[in-house]
Amino acid sequence: MSSSEQRRRQLAREKFERQQKRREEARRRTRRITAIVAASVAVVAVVGVSAFVVAGKDGDKDKKSDAAASQSPTPEPSESESKAPLPAMKIDKKAKYTMSLTTSQGDIGFSMDAAKTPQTVNSFKALADKGYFDDTKCHRLTTQGIFVLQCGDPKGDGTGGPGYNIPDENLDALGKAGADGTVVYPPGTVAMANTGQPNSGGSQFFLVYKETKLPPTYTPFGTMDDASLKAVQKVGEAGVEGGAGDGAPKKAVTVEKATVEKS
Repeated sequence: MSSSEQRRRQLAREKFERQQKRREEARRRTRRITAIVAASVAVVAVVGVSAFVVAGKDGDKDKKSDAAASQSPTPEPSESESKAPLPAMKIDKKAKYTMSLTTSQGDIGFSMDAAKTPQTVNSFKALADKGYFDDTKCHRLTTQGIFVLQCGDPKGDGTGGPGYNIPDENLDALGKAGADGTVVYPPGTVAMANTGQPNSGGSQFFLVYKETKLPPTYTPFGTMDDASLKAVQKVGEAGVEGGAGDGAPKKAVTVEKATVEKS
């Protein structure tokens, strides 16, 4: 790979990390303000919004969030903020599971190893069993620097989540980070999106359709089969709406039905 290509990818990753940090700061500030207002009128506020990497597309909303985050230092969320508990552990930790997505662009399936990522697999099964992923959009496609299709947000805008966070798991699965702080996420990898902070995954995940270098901070919990990888690659080849390198996929991907079954 040429040095110019390596530099371009490095700049894309750095931009990506800066954006996610700024957005998380803005969201934390919003949650804190919401809690203060709610307390003043004696309303109990339940704040359960999770934000995720790989960060959402650039646009006016991003600029506003970035501006809000840069106006003043942002405190950590109050310990009094409510959070939903993780689902009760019901899976067989020694087993393998398969998540099957019936989508508008074809079937996408991937295997999951419960022994290596029990909390993640248990959460995905619990969510899928109650139809959480049904009729949701894969809201983000990235075709420059990193190559992923991001799904799992019921809001469809990159800010939705189940109200709880899943602890990071299996972070050493892809090896030790290189000098640039990244590891290779091979094509077919399925990994958890997060806010850039440890243990901040929720329901959003990304499907790697071409070799991608990222920090080893995103739980790799699944592997697509060949047919599924080809389906995602076709979405990637079609590109992003408006011709950008990051945003809503031109080939819209709607998850019509999601199921998780023991293999």
